Amino acid sequence: MAVIQSAERLLPSGLRGKAEPLVRALATILASDDPRNLAQRMALIAFAIRVASAAIAFISQIILARVMGEFEYGIFVFVWALVVIFGDMSCLGFHTTVVRFLPDYVGRSAYAEIRGLTATARVFAILSSTALATAGLLALWFFHDRVADYYVVPLFIGLFCMPMIALGDVLESTARAHSWAVVALSPTYIIRPLLILVFMVLAVWLGEPHTALTAMVAALAATYLTTVAQFFNIVRRLGKRYVAGPRKIEFSLWIKAALPIFLIEGFGFLLTNSDVIVVGLFLDPESVAVYFAAAKTMALVHFVFFSVKAAAAPRFSAMFAAGDRVALARFAGETVRWSFWPSLAVGLGVLALGHLLLSLFGPAFTAGWSLMFILFIGILAKALVGPGEVLLTMCGEQKLCVAVYAVALAANIAFNVTLIPLFGLVGAAFATAGAMVVEAVLLHLAVRGKLNIILFAFADPVTVKLTNGTDHDDR
Repeated sequence: MAVIQSAERLLPSGLRGKAEPLVRALATILASDDPRNLAQRMALIAFAIRVASAAIAFISQIILARVMGEFEYGIFVFVWALVVIFGDMSCLGFHTTVVRFLPDYVGRSAYAEIRGLTATARVFAILSSTALATAGLLALWFFHDRVADYYVVPLFIGLFCMPMIALGDVLESTARAHSWAVVALSPTYIIRPLLILVFMVLAVWLGEPHTALTAMVAALAATYLTTVAQFFNIVRRLGKRYVAGPRKIEFSLWIKAALPIFLIEGFGFLLTNSDVIVVGLFLDPESVAVYFAAAKTMALVHFVFFSVKAAAAPRFSAMFAAGDRVALARFAGETVRWSFWPSLAVGLGVLALGHLLLSLFGPAFTAGWSLMFILFIGILAKALVGPGEVLLTMCGEQKLCVAVYAVALAANIAFNVTLIPLFGLVGAAFATAGAMVVEAVLLHLAVRGKLNIILFAFADPVTVKLTNGTDHDDR
């Protein structure tokens, strides 16, 4: 109550009466430990972090593009995109398995399983990512003559980032499963990009060349420093929350859940980033730079969707484990609205400022403004169905989600390979938007057919078919 009264006193007297319901609702979300309010609080915190992250990433990319120029910047973003994709995929889905099982273990006070899962996930991520990085190093050593010269050394440096990217993903998921939003998201989305920028600027100031290689060394140092600090922080928090004791390792159960998740997220990462990769394969680094700048600018809209996913995943898992299908449907409908309306508002604002924003990268980058309008169509299509893939995954429908993403990825690759050689960057934008539309339609159909939930921003009410065969109209 004191928080509410203090907040109300800060408002002008003429607005206090009108704003009182909003202030009270916000204060309830921030102070209450009710599961629904906890999910909303995490969504708000994740949203705030993603706003800050988007601003930091955008500004840092502008500075990097200005420092390196289009050619070197294009090399850097192509290599860094590859490293992040394969670093995330190298966990083999184990990081999302943490979010899948940990809320259930916490609810049952299964402390031995909690200790076993959190420790096993970290070890597994390090081992699997190191194995994949080693394979990549060997492939680069034997087939470097088939790779453009300007990519070889940056790729070599980037491969050493992969174990720390994978471990960071597991640590982030562990924090998300406990609703530690700031601890989960700030290392990857605020601290690491800031450190990359600081290290790059410092290196250039000390006389190092303005090249993609220098940027990759800066990224390597930033990744290791961020992940190691995050590791000690998470271990300390877990030690405070759970007393030391025996560990129960259910590896077969976790890996069975992880592998479908790996396919889902692998397809998802490729679906999101394959346009940059294919542009890099077909076109020159300057074209990669222009396309990436346009996509990065439109990515300012994605943080809305990401924030909702980060908050919804543990709640979906807990509600499904509790067997409350009606409440699950209601909450799923809320997450769609949390996704769509902010995405629409932010997207229109970004488009209005698009030409100005791209000009900050450099004069040549304004050629990407028209691409932003095309990309926005795909973003809105995804926002219309909200975090459908998270809902399916947390409800144990990983195989169905794999099939959805396999089809969407196949469509994406087919669109990219067909349209980029014909239409260049415009073809890449249409391919990406088209793949997003395909993904959204398939997710809507999959959720409706398997979970009997209408996942659509304008679906009111959400209808759930109960186990007794009757329908529930959730108004």
